[in-house]
Amino acid sequence: MTTKPRFAFSIKARDGAARTGEIRMRRGTIRTPAFMPVGTAATVKAMKPESVRALGADIILGNTYHLMLRPGAERVARLGGLHKFMNWHRPILTDSGGYQVMSLSDLRKLTEEGVTFKSHIDGSRHHLTPERSMEIQRLLGSDIVMAFDECPRADRPREEIAASMEMSMRWAKRSRDGFDSGGDHAERSALFGIQQGALDRDLRQISAQKLTEIGFDGYAIGGLAVGEGQEAMFATLDFAPAMLPDHAPRYLMGVGKPDDLVGAVERGVDMFDCVLPTRSGRNQQAFTWNGPLNLRNAKHAEDTGPLDPRCHCPTCTTYSRAYLHHLGKAGEILGAMLLTEHNLAFYQQLMQAMREAIAGGTFAAFAAEFRRDYLG
Repeated sequence: MTTKPRFAFSIKARDGAARTGEIRMRRGTIRTPAFMPVGTAATVKAMKPESVRALGADIILGNTYHLMLRPGAERVARLGGLHKFMNWHRPILTDSGGYQVMSLSDLRKLTEEGVTFKSHIDGSRHHLTPERSMEIQRLLGSDIVMAFDECPRADRPREEIAASMEMSMRWAKRSRDGFDSGGDHAERSALFGIQQGALDRDLRQISAQKLTEIGFDGYAIGGLAVGEGQEAMFATLDFAPAMLPDHAPRYLMGVGKPDDLVGAVERGVDMFDCVLPTRSGRNQQAFTWNGPLNLRNAKHAEDTGPLDPRCHCPTCTTYSRAYLHHLGKAGEILGAMLLTEHNLAFYQQLMQAMREAIAGGTFAAFAAEFRRDYLG
């Protein structure tokens, strides 16, 4: 009798810096490169969990900050954990809450111990530390836990970014210790560290070395997609992923547009998450193989064609651009649902196409063709 592994990552093929492989966990296998739909408040907005899975998602992301405030981590635990609560029985990655707390610049106080902040919901005060973040993620029952860190903007002074990175590395060690004290949860889950250092090569190298010394199951690249622009992000990804252990998955947090994903996979990234496909779906924007579409445009009002002829999702095989345009103009909820469904399907189809291209040794040609069609 074989037991499912707590966490095992294997690289099946390489093409340049791009890799394709598998993360095997007790709740299922995650094919990489992987895109994780964001289920901020125990829901991928406008989608049923079973529909998210049917579109090809192997793992979703839950948000520690939002769930700790509502309905509360202790309540989720009493109700059987996040998987049971939301009816998603495959792996869940939870972020640490650090990014959301850091964005509350006028509502929080930062110290070496952690962060004290006011809830954006009701103004109540909360204290979040590396240890409390690990406890919350344990109560939620997540499969991949993220270390608690601070994420400064890339345009801050270098000395400020350096001090923040060093503190995040101290918090990474405290996160490691807090996670390891978690008993059964630590035995069946995984912990990822987060590289910081903004756009600075030397700071990124120091961060990577400290994280490697602590030791994690996977490593995230944090501090990007926070306003620096794609060119600067790619310039950082030209060196940052290779600083992290080759045998572990590399996760680029909060990214991104379809062309961001292709460029990051090209540079050795294995995992992604972003609210863009769901948020855009609620705002009448669709991603297609020929670039993004704004369904608000009047030119779609009598277009009987599918949203994307190359897409085989239920939205594209059933509904016309004219109907989707009408739903948006009428403010109908179904419009947001159908466009969200398509966008998530497109993202998963893109990841599958990249996995196949890497496995076939044709990734460079795939990326060139994708950019030609998508970017025009």
